[in-house]
Amino acid sequence: MQRRNLKITKELPTLAILLVLLTIMLTPVSGQESSATSLDVDVQKYEPYPAEIGQYVDVWIKVENFRSGQSDDVSIRLVPEYPLSLDSENNAIKNIGILSPDTASVQEYRLYVDENAKPGTASFDVYYRGDSDSPWVKDTFEMKVGSTTFESKGTLELEDITANPGVFSPGDIGTVSFTLTNTATENTITFEGKDYDTNARVQSATLSGSEIIRTTSVEQDAGIIGPGNSVTLTFNVEVPEDTPEGTYYLDLSVIGNSHSYNNNWRVPLTVDSSSLKMIPSKPMTLTNGEGKIQFDVANLHPNTLSSVSIRPEAEGIKFSPAEYFIGTMKPDELFTIEFTAVVEDEEALTPLTLDAEYRNGFNDHTTSEEVGSFDLTEEDNGNGVTSAAAALGLAVVAGSTLFVYRKKKKD
Repeated sequence: MQRRNLKITKELPTLAILLVLLTIMLTPVSGQESSATSLDVDVQKYEPYPAEIGQYVDVWIKVENFRSGQSDDVSIRLVPEYPLSLDSENNAIKNIGILSPDTASVQEYRLYVDENAKPGTASFDVYYRGDSDSPWVKDTFEMKVGSTTFESKGTLELEDITANPGVFSPGDIGTVSFTLTNTATENTITFEGKDYDTNARVQSATLSGSEIIRTTSVEQDAGIIGPGNSVTLTFNVEVPEDTPEGTYYLDLSVIGNSHSYNNNWRVPLTVDSSSLKMIPSKPMTLTNGEGKIQFDVANLHPNTLSSVSIRPEAEGIKFSPAEYFIGTMKPDELFTIEFTAVVEDEEALTPLTLDAEYRNGFNDHTTSEEVGSFDLTEEDNGNGVTSAAAALGLAVVAGSTLFVYRKKKKD
């Protein structure tokens, strides 16, 4: 008996360790604590907004596979907290199945808001896993609970849309601003024998991107807009570097005084990859090792460009000035600029390249263009001395010259 008791005593710690490990494996962990999952969940939207007390609210959950590996048996489970409850416990778990890399699935749930709930926020948990053998991962989300009915009859109108930059280039970041105006002209209105104020309320405003264009701003609450007054909402936008040219549409959704005053607008955003065009405006001839070269610089982008600067580059040549700052260029505007070029090493001479720097909005851009080779000629001044040697003294006094004039590009 003593030996048997001793054996059991020695095995107890091992059993305890196994039980602890089993408990850890079965306990859901948060999305921040799990590094093994390739999934991410988010609440795409819920309607109505805010969720109404004593009514149902529809919730759309987005599940995305953001890594390179495939998830073979994706499932999600929604667990609400009071005052929220599922329309049926049978709908708690949704099996999505295979979710390939860089793909997503949107699942819809219906929740009921208890009739005794108080206005405020309510929360619910979303558990998810990549296959049936993996542990559940948990994220917690919140939604606003309250009433969407106000004793107001103001009407919102989208009056102006402003983008900065006005036309985006691939790789740009910028902003899109919307001016919302309350079109009411009086402070009160009588409707069906009842008096209402004409304030317009913006409970929330969100801007959603397209499949390519990204929006990075959070939901905005503009509050009350009096009759005849306006409010401007600004959202951040990102255009990826590989975005093709074209017009893309963003979705501006505004929750107003009540569900009947909600608005959804399709907002265009233009992407254009054209920039500066640089071409010689006269033959690039250098006589006796030096000369003046002229270039036309045209802005082909449909947006005004700023901080435009041009720098000539060619091996074996010294340019004066080394760089010329043009400044602001409007669409279709053209500048003609002139540099002095002096050959320092004819053997190392290479074709001329013009490097340009400019800004579109507050985005820095660069572009380069090879404009051609130099034509080198020799000329005798009649005394057996080339004009280059005769002009050497004058060059010290006069220095390099540069002129620039502005003109409109003609058809």
